[in-house]
Amino acid sequence: MIKVTRWIAGAALLCLLAGGAAFAAPKTFVANDYGAKGDGTILETVSIQKAIDAAAAVGGTITMKAGTYLTGSLFLKSGVTLDVPEGVTLIGSEKVEDYPMLPTRIAGIEMTWPAALINVRDQHDVRITGKGTIDGDGPIWWKSYWDLRAAYEPKGLRWASDYDARRPRLILIQNSSDIQLGGGIVLKRSGFWTVQILYSHDVDVDGVTIRNNEGGKGPSTDGIDIDSSRKILVEHADIDVNDDALCLKAGRDSDGLRVNRPTEDVVVRDSIIRRGAAAITFGSETSGGFRNIEAYNITALSGVPSGILFKSAHTRGGYGRDIRIHDLTLEGVAIPIHITMNWNPSFSYATLPAGAKDIPSYWVTLTTPVPEQQGLPHFSGVHIWNIKATGAQSAFNVAAYPNATLDDFRLDHLDIEAATAGTIANAKNWTITDSSIKTADGSKPVFTDSSFKDAKDVPFGEPK
Repeated sequence: MIKVTRWIAGAALLCLLAGGAAFAAPKTFVANDYGAKGDGTILETVSIQKAIDAAAAVGGTITMKAGTYLTGSLFLKSGVTLDVPEGVTLIGSEKVEDYPMLPTRIAGIEMTWPAALINVRDQHDVRITGKGTIDGDGPIWWKSYWDLRAAYEPKGLRWASDYDARRPRLILIQNSSDIQLGGGIVLKRSGFWTVQILYSHDVDVDGVTIRNNEGGKGPSTDGIDIDSSRKILVEHADIDVNDDALCLKAGRDSDGLRVNRPTEDVVVRDSIIRRGAAAITFGSETSGGFRNIEAYNITALSGVPSGILFKSAHTRGGYGRDIRIHDLTLEGVAIPIHITMNWNPSFSYATLPAGAKDIPSYWVTLTTPVPEQQGLPHFSGVHIWNIKATGAQSAFNVAAYPNATLDDFRLDHLDIEAATAGTIANAKNWTITDSSIKTADGSKPVFTDSSFKDAKDVPFGEPK
């Protein structure tokens, strides 16, 4: 089990050094004492940030009285607890100028982007808690995306939509350590990704509710993205989003291969996905690779397209190994086991239109060619077990490449009820044991370009 360093009150440490009580309670700073009104109409960024800065000076807690606080980007600092109590809503400004442009990584490439609503950047020992709400006021940002995408798609620029429609994330944890987020907090209507854990370690997310489909369809409103980070624990999440729900990422194409930072030593558990792309997702940003990942005790409900989703592309590269996924309950999930290494081509493969001029620098990054062998992703050493799926459409949809196969997967104790069995391609040295695949059409999985460790490991028919 990952042990995340727990909160140490900076004020207690200061008191100890000063000869005071060793366990003095950290001081609480109320944003209202610094000018915040909580009426939902006046921009409160300056007042709330003043309270944060005061708390940072002594390692204290910043909170506020019941109300709705309109704010732009806030920046938490080492030793600070942000307490958002029940009855308090922090709601994001609708003006992009209230989110300063800063260096970060967006959808797998490093670039400048509007800061998140709540930022933990280059800090340590920070806690975000409470039973209140952090609301990104998403619909205005969602509309900006859909409008841009409608204009871009006829030009062959689907891939650029996510990068040109600049929408603030709700919470960013970047280059930081010993961070806690949770305690029953509600995160809703994020403009873009809800929680991004980037280049960070020893982060504990425990007890968050994410709702990004209120008041419209929030595009690319991922729930929790663990991005080139390590020693991460995510548990007791309740997620309703319009894209990846619980997702591991590690960079895109040439830029992700340059950065070359894996996501590793991660546990994701005890969560429910009401809407989202999958119960657990790897990718599509895979360039830095994944290792030592465990996901278990996750429930996904009807309308979630995939249960276990591995997705990448032939320009992405990277790897996945020592991955353990077990004890999933999938109710009405269309494809319980879904692996594709050719994900969403119109988004995954960026090419410049003929005659394009004065293009942004990140378009150059996105369209930088990746050598073929470097671009092929490689997944191996994956163990999947204790999967209970009912109401599925297809039990399997698995494919990679003949020269970059899915190697040494071990599947056991699968209990899947589906309309049809589906296909498994480009699989080498697999084992499937102690499993039941019941199909309405009586079909068995079709294996192509696949091999098994032993004849006993082919319970549904011979590979072709």
